[in-house]
Amino acid sequence: MSTERLLVINAGSSSLKFHLYQVRNFERADYEDLSLLYAGNLSGIGTDIAHLCIRDKAGQPVLDRAAAPGEAGSLGEAQAFLAQWLQQHVEGAPVAVGHRIVHGGAEMHGSVVIDDKVVDYLDGLAPLAPLHQHNNLAPVHVIREHWPDLLQVACFDTAFHHSHSDMITRYAVPERFYEQGVRRYGFHGLSYQYIAHYLQKHLPDLYGQRVVVAHLGSGASACIMQQGRSLDTTMGFTALEGLPMGTRPGRLDAGVVLWWMQQGKYSADEIQHFLYNCSGLKGLSGFSADMRELLASDDIRAQLALDYYAHHCAECLAGLGVIAQGIDAIVFTAGVGENSAPIRAMIAERLSWLGVHIDVEANANNELCISTPESKISVWVIPTNEELMIARDTLMLAQRQMHLSA
Repeated sequence: MSTERLLVINAGSSSLKFHLYQVRNFERADYEDLSLLYAGNLSGIGTDIAHLCIRDKAGQPVLDRAAAPGEAGSLGEAQAFLAQWLQQHVEGAPVAVGHRIVHGGAEMHGSVVIDDKVVDYLDGLAPLAPLHQHNNLAPVHVIREHWPDLLQVACFDTAFHHSHSDMITRYAVPERFYEQGVRRYGFHGLSYQYIAHYLQKHLPDLYGQRVVVAHLGSGASACIMQQGRSLDTTMGFTALEGLPMGTRPGRLDAGVVLWWMQQGKYSADEIQHFLYNCSGLKGLSGFSADMRELLASDDIRAQLALDYYAHHCAECLAGLGVIAQGIDAIVFTAGVGENSAPIRAMIAERLSWLGVHIDVEANANNELCISTPESKISVWVIPTNEELMIARDTLMLAQRQMHLSA
């Protein structure tokens, strides 16, 4: 019985997350045979508050400290630190590495083994996800350079939404732009994939119903699914559309961008900076994109940001019911969705006209079901696990490669 290890990497603009899994009986294992060995997060990369945190399978910290000079001054330094730490604490190299890649474009309908052609294609999609794509791919390039024979797998945030109808996928623009790739892709698909998996396994009655999932983190979106299939989502061509976010505006009249260009004389790079780094909660409040800071503040601008967020989230959640002609359940997930009872309450209050009612105590305790028995739409809090979905797909593709080479 062979025992192997799988490494999952999620590289962001200022963070590097990893999960290391052990797989017993690798040749015949499935996702239930995956056991977590270590989970780590190198946050604040490139800043003076960079922090290293690595936990073992029991969730106990084995490393939790500020980063020293040379450990996290850049994504490259963080990658080097992670590689060194793993070599010192884990015997043997992983059999495969799975990566979260934000954008898979129109061609990638599922996870794939990474080769030269895949890398070139994904690099070409960087303009569609300027904050994410190059950073997602950075560890891929490093591993290919130093360990060219190590199997790597790309798992996409866009793939889950390829089930959308043509009506949902399209924008009302000339056909030639669609042919050039201007379409609604949708994102956060690995998170939605996990929630669908969780519902099928633990709440099978809910799995077949019309479920709106609100992935509320620094980036935020929502998706309506049924039988594990995405019907519609709020994000589109890029990760800017839909719900307001920490530093991104969400839905925005395209004329604003034209005004910036024509009247403000701003460059494309400046406008990109406004849209990705200066808007959303940070833009409205004027001082923070952190939901916890806004909730603790008595600044009138903080209250405006919170009200705006709750109103537009509720509006988008309700709107997703059109494609399915109704909503049976709402699931909150991701950092804000899983942990902020006040935000869940503010959104639910604005959906009371649909019959949404939450139990105050259950909501405060972050219980699984937070709606009252009388609520016409049930409301749930389910922690997401994108890394497990990446590990599952990486395992399947690694087994397939093994059988092909046998």
